[in-house]
Amino acid sequence: MASTEVKAERWGAAWAAMLGVFVLVVAEQLPVGLLTSLSSTLEVTEGLAGLSVTVPSIVAGLAAPVVPLLVGRLDRRVVLVGLMVIMTAANAVSWLAPTFGVLLVSRVFVGIAIGGFWAIGGGLAVSLVSPAKVPRATSIIFAGVAAANVLGVPLGTVLGDALGWRLAFAALGASAVVSLVALLVALPPLTAQAPVRPRLLVAQVRNRTVAVGLVVTLFAVAGHFAAFTFIGPMLRDIVGMSVSSVGPTLLAYGLVGLAGNLVAGALLARGVSRVVVTMLGVITLALGVLPIVGFQPISGIALILLWGLFFGGLSVSMQTWMITAAPKAVEAATALWVAVWNLSIGLGALVGGTAVDHLSLHAMVWIAGGAVLVSFVIGVTRSAALAAIPFRLVRGLYRRDGRRP
Repeated sequence: MASTEVKAERWGAAWAAMLGVFVLVVAEQLPVGLLTSLSSTLEVTEGLAGLSVTVPSIVAGLAAPVVPLLVGRLDRRVVLVGLMVIMTAANAVSWLAPTFGVLLVSRVFVGIAIGGFWAIGGGLAVSLVSPAKVPRATSIIFAGVAAANVLGVPLGTVLGDALGWRLAFAALGASAVVSLVALLVALPPLTAQAPVRPRLLVAQVRNRTVAVGLVVTLFAVAGHFAAFTFIGPMLRDIVGMSVSSVGPTLLAYGLVGLAGNLVAGALLARGVSRVVVTMLGVITLALGVLPIVGFQPISGIALILLWGLFFGGLSVSMQTWMITAAPKAVEAATALWVAVWNLSIGLGALVGGTAVDHLSLHAMVWIAGGAVLVSFVIGVTRSAALAAIPFRLVRGLYRRDGRRP
């Protein structure tokens, strides 16, 4: 095969992976825009309904490092296709779930697919194109995140509002089938360059730059999703808008997020950490003042769109952070980062739901802003000491149990 044909095939694989990421991100976040109707139909509180976001996110975080460990050197094409099959089947169960419990069980398998696919697909660019083109291929793959926010979640929300949340899940299932076909057609054989082993994962945690990036991701994403999971109630009870406005607002949020993704991708060559801390600083400001001045549609929507604009480029920026921090162990570093990202989504949704049910929406937004502020401080200082605090806390818990850390 001619070299130009090989390049065409591999760029097609990047686009197929982008479609897979798109479907997975929509699957993970779709309940965000459907919490009110979902909670009403299945007779649970909005805070409890937030578990439909929390559960797959936590499972995805656990699956992200485990799946690469289990598959060893197995062809990544086979792995990615298999994970999309799991995603398609699990979503069908979500669509038909008669109770909230059944829905949560199906979301466990959605989480497995998300974690495994993203851990392997996130660093796929290094196997598809030459080193000089890796940033561009990575941007294509992670455009699936922005596209999900721009099109998938908002359109699913509008569809769910008009025809019911079950039909929104059915449409997602159809998209998963399309993605499955694209992966089968476009992906070449992709044998892992070096299988992920536990020792390799541990080595990435000891990498100072990787560790700082993981902690920045932890607080930033947890803070974001503590608030974003409940954007529907926020629009209704803080900004003073109707439930029917959630879909159009999410569409606008996604559009500015796509713009943020494009701008961040263009600026990353000038300094990854500089781009990241700028985004985190603006998000902190937007969330911090939203409960104070966002009590009317104009100011509230403006702050929400500002938030979306600067969060839009965080995924590609942090993935680039991991690639540059661990160029010889991209899949291992990516697996850890995906684990932290998804666990943070679940943690954020859980904290947000607890705050909504036991405190108030205003308190929840300030808690979210406080978490992003912590990530901003760590990002600015790039302090290994600050970033090590969560790891030291875990080691301390082991010591209290009388076990070796």
